[in-house]
Amino acid sequence: MNETILVVDDEESICQSLEGILSDEGYEVLTVRSGEECLDIIEEELPSLVLLDIWLPGIDGIETLKRIKGKYPQMQVIMISGHGTVESAVATTKLGAFDFVEKPLSLDKIVLSVNHALDIVRLEEENRLLKNEQVHKIDGKSKAIIELREMIQIISPTNAWILIMGENGTGKELVARSIHRQSSRANNPFIEVNCAAIPEDLIESELFGHEKGAFTGATEKKRGKFDLANKGTIFLDEVADMSLKAQAKILRILQEKKFERVGGTKVIGTDVRVLAATNKDLENEMEDGRFRQDLYYRLNVIPLEVPPLRDRIEDVPLLARQFVRDFSRKEAKTEKHIADDALAVLMEHTWPGNVRELKNIMERLVITSPSDIITADDIPPLSKENHRLSRRPDSSEDEGSLRGAKELFEKDYIAKKLAENKWNVKKTAEAIGLERSNLHRKIKAYGLDDMKGE
Repeated sequence: MNETILVVDDEESICQSLEGILSDEGYEVLTVRSGEECLDIIEEELPSLVLLDIWLPGIDGIETLKRIKGKYPQMQVIMISGHGTVESAVATTKLGAFDFVEKPLSLDKIVLSVNHALDIVRLEEENRLLKNEQVHKIDGKSKAIIELREMIQIISPTNAWILIMGENGTGKELVARSIHRQSSRANNPFIEVNCAAIPEDLIESELFGHEKGAFTGATEKKRGKFDLANKGTIFLDEVADMSLKAQAKILRILQEKKFERVGGTKVIGTDVRVLAATNKDLENEMEDGRFRQDLYYRLNVIPLEVPPLRDRIEDVPLLARQFVRDFSRKEAKTEKHIADDALAVLMEHTWPGNVRELKNIMERLVITSPSDIITADDIPPLSKENHRLSRRPDSSEDEGSLRGAKELFEKDYIAKKLAENKWNVKKTAEAIGLERSNLHRKIKAYGLDDMKGE
């Protein structure tokens, strides 16, 4: 897609000259005659760059610049004027203008300034994509995750619509963003729609936008999700949680590829790639009458299954280490590390909350663990059947094992020390050289509270 430049000048000859020279350079050019029109067209088109005259009818270029930067601070604006002064140049630069060009315009200087401004736009976009490459990287060395990455590489360059299925917390949004990032639409918007969170009475406004005064509370024009996603990707998250009425509205725009804003009459075309995600079995939902069959077949061009963490448990150490590194940097602490015994505990868990649960546990451990090395003792009980401290040491599973003997000794030792200190947890922790929080966990895990007072 060519980059779009908006020219704002009340002189028709200037607009024609700039449109001609910039079109020859390969840019798409839009022209308007006033600041008001400029702000409206920015809402509609989101140009890459604005060439803005200072002297305009209605609101002048300075006020227009303020409003542009107030709402779109990253948008590059080059000011032009036939009455330029040092003061006006300095003033517009302080307001965020990229450059100030005086009339009569030197077309060579305009082209040079435009190219420099757009170089900055491209650089910022490249930096954003590089950051996303790290933030949205799908980590793992298991067979399941390798196959998933291979499939993403195959389908991403196409414009095919994709239905992403998987349990909560498996990373369906991560997969959607990875597909967008590797597609031909990567430089255009990725717009997420949380289908479960949109109120029934606002579905049309959220999806299609509305005009000012369309209903009570509509104090200004609003662009909808499909409008914002034009030329890019729209991600319909938890699509099965929409009402049947909302599903019908989604189906209509997917079929027609055009819509009208609420309260408007203008038909707006949209070119979007659709990615949808669900944690439900849509075939069962259709049988029960909760999901439209025609919408299902419209979305399910390519099905993609995201495996739960329990089916790729060998990825837990890699993910855990990555989360520890990420949260160490985020919390501005010395980088922490996770010990092998802690990883062994994590590998025993079935992770019903999937990667999201692991991520939350790692964040908690980075914040709360007292040492730079996270050990098994730092890990809270994850579940009765999976965490080693949650299993009673006298259970048949542990009976006769070395682990069982160690835990039985530890239980008896802690019980004896608690009794010696009259069940004062603080004194007991100090006496045996253990963090009070760790001691509380062990007391609970071994069921020692039941012995208090005996």
